[in-house]
Amino acid sequence: MKLLVVKRDKIGDLLLATPLFAQLRRAIPDARVHVLANDYNAWVVAGNPDVERVWTYPRTRHAGRLRVGAALAQAAQLFALRRERFDVAIAAGGEESPRAVRRALAARAARTIAYAADPARYGRGLTDAQVPPATGHEVGRVLAQLAPLGVDVPADWPLPRFAVPAAWRAAAATWLGGAGFLPARFVVIGLGAREEEKRPSNAQVLRWAERLHRDWGLATALQYTPGGAANPEYPGSEAQARSLAAAAPAWIRLLPTELPVVVGVIAAARTSVLPDGGLMHLAAVAAGGVVGLFARPGPLAAPERWGPVGPRAGVLVAPRAVAELDDDAVFAALLPRLAAAGA
Repeated sequence: MKLLVVKRDKIGDLLLATPLFAQLRRAIPDARVHVLANDYNAWVVAGNPDVERVWTYPRTRHAGRLRVGAALAQAAQLFALRRERFDVAIAAGGEESPRAVRRALAARAARTIAYAADPARYGRGLTDAQVPPATGHEVGRVLAQLAPLGVDVPADWPLPRFAVPAAWRAAAATWLGGAGFLPARFVVIGLGAREEEKRPSNAQVLRWAERLHRDWGLATALQYTPGGAANPEYPGSEAQARSLAAAAPAWIRLLPTELPVVVGVIAAARTSVLPDGGLMHLAAVAAGGVVGLFARPGPLAAPERWGPVGPRAGVLVAPRAVAELDDDAVFAALLPRLAAAGA
């Protein structure tokens, strides 16, 4: 069986879809899984042993402008996908995504699976429409899309999977050497989040870093998002990060913003404390694990749906803002990860 899985979302969304690939191979041994992803997130599944081929499409718009070359490349890719004659196309995701559904339908597979509240809007090509789920974690929601193929959601989900490329680890090692940090002798604390209420305050970060240094002998690497807080596409936390660094001792360092370095450093950390987002999910599959920070949880940002997955993942939820979290609660969540990584 030859399948095309369409996943056009962000980094964390694609990572949380990797259990689908593993379950396909587990339940249907002859499954040949292709993934269609965009040029922002496709690296998440590069080298994944459960995926036969990754198709990467360029985004046709950047900063509000149409990229003509990208549009032509997408058109050529669409004809190539149709020539593959897929048995099944899946618009993977825990809820209905009209753009993903239409992209899956464009491949003209024999069957197309997708969540759709009103299947008629997509025409007869949507052969296997499912009612969008109202509850459950994103991993379980995505795995449930295999039901039309006779595959049940297993009690023991396959875990999300990602292997840090060797070049990324090397880039991280270079930065760590320059910062005077040793692998597993530092913690990553994140400031990068779309919503300000999910970020720890400067005072919190300095207290946490001081305690990590005093009680554990650990340095702190600060992750932040470049740019200003008013950026409509992805609000930056650069001003906060630089004000922190200006008052910080030598054992607190700002991470670069290049993704390969950041991901490689997270993989080498004792553990991480990161706001809800893609990096949080990547840290969950790293050796040190993560404590994910959530605030003002609602239907679209509930940890019950978007919490990090795995034995090294934990969650802290603030009713209104992460800045209100008690330090002792943070270290109670951190302690198992600090101790396990140091064993």
